[in-house]
Amino acid sequence: MQLYLFSHKTMSFEICIVPFWGQGHLFPCIELCNRLTSRNVNITLIIPSTINTSLPSSLLQHPLIRIAQFPPPPPSDDNLAPELERILANNPTRPVCAIVDIMMTSCSTPVFTKFHIPMVAFFTSAACSAAMELATWKAQPLNLEPGETRLLPGLPENMAITHSDLKPRPHHPHPPPMVGASLHCGGATRFPPPPGKGPPHHGGGFGFPPPPGKGPPKLGGPPPWLDDVRESSAVIINTCDDLERPFIKYITNHIEKPVWGVGPLLPEQYWNSTASPLLDRDVRANRRFSVTEEDVTNWLDSKPRGSVLYVSFGTEVGPTSEENEELGKALESCEEPFIRVIQEGSSSEEGYFGNRGMIIRGWAPQLLILSHPSTGGFLSHCGWNSTVEGVARGVPFMAWPIRGDQYHDAKLVVSHLKVGYMVSDDMSEKITKDHIVRGIEKLMGDKEMKRNAEILSAKFQHGFPGSSVQTLDDFIHHIKH
Repeated sequence: MQLYLFSHKTMSFEICIVPFWGQGHLFPCIELCNRLTSRNVNITLIIPSTINTSLPSSLLQHPLIRIAQFPPPPPSDDNLAPELERILANNPTRPVCAIVDIMMTSCSTPVFTKFHIPMVAFFTSAACSAAMELATWKAQPLNLEPGETRLLPGLPENMAITHSDLKPRPHHPHPPPMVGASLHCGGATRFPPPPGKGPPHHGGGFGFPPPPGKGPPKLGGPPPWLDDVRESSAVIINTCDDLERPFIKYITNHIEKPVWGVGPLLPEQYWNSTASPLLDRDVRANRRFSVTEEDVTNWLDSKPRGSVLYVSFGTEVGPTSEENEELGKALESCEEPFIRVIQEGSSSEEGYFGNRGMIIRGWAPQLLILSHPSTGGFLSHCGWNSTVEGVARGVPFMAWPIRGDQYHDAKLVVSHLKVGYMVSDDMSEKITKDHIVRGIEKLMGDKEMKRNAEILSAKFQHGFPGSSVQTLDDFIHHIKH
């Protein structure tokens, strides 16, 4: 049985939005809805009923937002199409366009085409991910020798491909994307499994098995997102000119369609509290933490400014169990105070660190931690949401990418933005205690790196980027006319 929740407001100018429901995709989608409704745009948000509890009450009760829910079907493209058709057929107005997460375009395109509704592809990840995939494919063959680099025409020289970038991680289940494992590898752009079923999803699209009869992209093949945007009239990306202007321009030049950077799509409260720590409960009230935000604040208040290392790999990816052990040993041997987030279900040892370390299991109040003046470094997997949260708060990075677009984000942070270091110069090696110790000492002791991070974050001190305000207005003007 299909469930619809309708607002009673008469719809005039309406946009239909189809998100992918991984957390790294859903959060930016929620903020996109907020940005559009602030411009008096009506929204129909199409979601499976299983993620209704992930939506804030402010969204569920918004007079300009209609929530169209459907029961989660089995993981098949064919099962989404009928649900979309019924939703659109019952819609009292015809949307002027549909904004569709890039992970959902292949299964949504036939339906929106049938209803003559123009599509706009939505990248919740960085522009550099798509640009690097495209440029790397065009630069084939990549038969680099040790010590050799390959410039990617059209992209900044500091994003050149190195021999190390191409080396797989044989001890790790997720290879770097430059060896043929792309942003949407293995058919991930098909309809994904319902939450809690099937392999885990993540911000980069890795992990899903290919549809029947289809394998992962061949080495040197074009990035699958090229096909995903072919039927779209435009593209919007969760980024801004201040971070990724050359990459937005590169994508625009290649696909010859409008491309807008409309982010970073972080909560409005985040942008409004740039001068003070932000309580996560004010933004994501339905999250449960293993410690209170007051406990975290009091602990951080007791530490010197810029002295704390924050260690978090997000909710869905992380190092191998061996590498987690090495990380624990490294934190124990260093002198720096730290907050370490351990994922639910992880076998990582918590250890005992006295007052020098705080261990948080499961969800952590990340916005609070990154915005606190005592936080001086961020050991991160470089998922895009975590990356922009840290960059905008002026926190330098130690980048430890695990899979997919995280490698591209790490390269952006380290090589282009110059606000961090890689945890190891050769990510094909197992990360050891010595790698981590050296990295922590270098990161936390580098005053110039901290200045670089503060200079970059100063571009966001007045809130949401002005360039993205303008591009959102340009986007609305474009679809209206």
